Amino acid sequence: MRFPSANGIERPIRLSAATRRFALDSLGRKYGLLTRSNPGIDLTAEELADLSDLEKYDLAVKKIALEAPVRVCPGELISGAATLGAAIEHKVPAFCDGKMLFWSISHLTVDFETVVKKGVGFIEEQAKAALLKYQGTEREAFCQSALNCLEAFRIYHKRYLEALKERSEYRCNYENLLHVPFSRAENFYEGVQSIWFTFSFLRLCGNWPGIGRLDVLLGDLLENDLRNGKLTLDEAREILSHLFIKGCEWICGGDYGSGDAQHYQNIVLSGTDENGRDVTNDVTYLVLDIVEETGISDFPVTVRLNKNTDEKLLKRVAEVMRLGGGILAVYNEEIVLRSLVDYGYPGSEAAKFANDGCWEVQVPGKTNFSYHPFDSLAILQKETLKSYCGSVDFASFEEFYSAYVKDLKAFLETLLQNKLTFKPSTPCTVVSLFEEGCLKKGLSYLEGGPVYNVYSPHIGGLADTVNFLYAVKKLVFDDALVSFRELIGILAANWEGHETLLAYAKNKYAYYGNDHDEVDELCARLLNDFADGCDALNGRSGYIFPGGVSTFGRQLQWSKHRLACAHGRKAGEVLAANASPTPGSDQAGATAIIRSYCKCDLKRVPTGAALDIRLLPSLVKGEEGIAALVALMRGFVILGGFFMQPDIVDAAVLREAQRDPDNYQNLSVRVSGWNARFVTLNKEWQDMIISQNESGR
Repeated sequence: MRFPSANGIERPIRLSAATRRFALDSLGRKYGLLTRSNPGIDLTAEELADLSDLEKYDLAVKKIALEAPVRVCPGELISGAATLGAAIEHKVPAFCDGKMLFWSISHLTVDFETVVKKGVGFIEEQAKAALLKYQGTEREAFCQSALNCLEAFRIYHKRYLEALKERSEYRCNYENLLHVPFSRAENFYEGVQSIWFTFSFLRLCGNWPGIGRLDVLLGDLLENDLRNGKLTLDEAREILSHLFIKGCEWICGGDYGSGDAQHYQNIVLSGTDENGRDVTNDVTYLVLDIVEETGISDFPVTVRLNKNTDEKLLKRVAEVMRLGGGILAVYNEEIVLRSLVDYGYPGSEAAKFANDGCWEVQVPGKTNFSYHPFDSLAILQKETLKSYCGSVDFASFEEFYSAYVKDLKAFLETLLQNKLTFKPSTPCTVVSLFEEGCLKKGLSYLEGGPVYNVYSPHIGGLADTVNFLYAVKKLVFDDALVSFRELIGILAANWEGHETLLAYAKNKYAYYGNDHDEVDELCARLLNDFADGCDALNGRSGYIFPGGVSTFGRQLQWSKHRLACAHGRKAGEVLAANASPTPGSDQAGATAIIRSYCKCDLKRVPTGAALDIRLLPSLVKGEEGIAALVALMRGFVILGGFFMQPDIVDAAVLREAQRDPDNYQNLSVRVSGWNARFVTLNKEWQDMIISQNESGR
């Protein structure tokens, strides 16, 4: 009984047959389809009459805790489940007259450290103290809501204890769940159960939290158990694997547009602590073992690397990475830490960084994170060049470039104007319980409660904007092949009648991604100007305003509105993803892409700049292939990269999966900040992934 690999490399067998059967059931949609069949709980108009939104939310959470199906899966080693289908759709799974009541929260990593090390009972004491502190003020309602939701959490906990108590085969589950998560975890098994049970309640209520630094959360507990002979590594691997398997409980199959596995339950491994000490431990390697064997892609894993990362860990990462699926990505933590400290974070806080559930950097359990990706190419085409109406002309490249940067900064100013005050759009108490600062301030996650409140503009289409600017510089001002007005007229006609010039513009010049200094320096310049615009607005209205670089697949929807491009592209083409090159423009391989990317001062974008790297399976075969991957990661760190998400899959396999989806149900691909089973992407997304794999070599 093996889990298939898209690259033909056999996965090892370490887990027990029972655990592998459980994994196959979960991956085979057994529990996801059950969950889909029960969307949520129903509330009546009479129940909700005269209640505030916060009171309606509290009532919904309590009824969810009371009425959601309790699921105990055959053979499970940890218990708890998010069994209401609307939660899969980013909703609080509660309805009145068939209408959804509230949206839920994502793009955050909650405070599992307090849960594991102090217990939810500690949070209850904080909530009681907050209620006393804010009694009689406008913040009292939130504090009371916190206690109401904690009461619901206890109801959910009690129901699982009752379900397990009388079943002898789950005696260990019952005894393990007795104390956690309300008390601190005393051993590794309790630690895993504590994290999972809290996580399952959060997402039962519709939220999609990341998990963060799992090896930091559990490493000391495992080390203590191993030292005292309470557990073996094989037993620990078995227990931890059930967290991953239970996390597949929302797999439903079918066509979900951008895929079925994007619930932001990301994990970060390795790196250093606030004292600069390496935190890599046995849990780090157990996670890699589990991913290698099962190929479970629902917990995208990012490994924090630095110049001192042990060769043993790098090789292990490469061995798992070469199996494909894009499950593993890497941070260069030196650049991330410097970017956060430069932006004002204390070094001790920066050292704790994880991600928001995709890959954007945040301090876990302390951050309200939101971001706004925008199409920088659209600003160039429709603002600076007035949609090619013919009324714009520039006498020099510097004049043209300066006009664009002015428009870009004006856009950032307008963006922040729409975020001048904290405007809670929905009650969010369950999440707020697990974000430091909320109870202390008596304010929810969306009211400015967390320690850090981040609103991050993300520049999208970066490579295409740079390439467009560079092509204008070469065609008009350096090589004088056409005048500025003539080129704009040609673009307005979508290159019709100018096919020779189109081919010249597309193929003559070395664009971003080919280690060509002139265009790469332009990219670095533009990124700095974007960062300057963000810095000038930082801190207004209580928001930290750091920049990032991403598209998260939006290049698909943006393509429909894009005009022809000076770098030899016609209107409507799907162009660059994240901080990666324009598709088909990179001709010099992965190393050249990394070199181009790393010429930017990536410290200027503290929430991240994602680089997608696509590699053929043939390039990573055998020991030489592993060594090549290790060298690629080492180079990425030495050159000053920020975040890299490699994927290793053959486009021919993807095309076969399009034709015969039944035989490729668990074929995973990296989409952007998330993974998805390829067959659950719609055809437009599938074609984009195939195109990226065919062009990005």
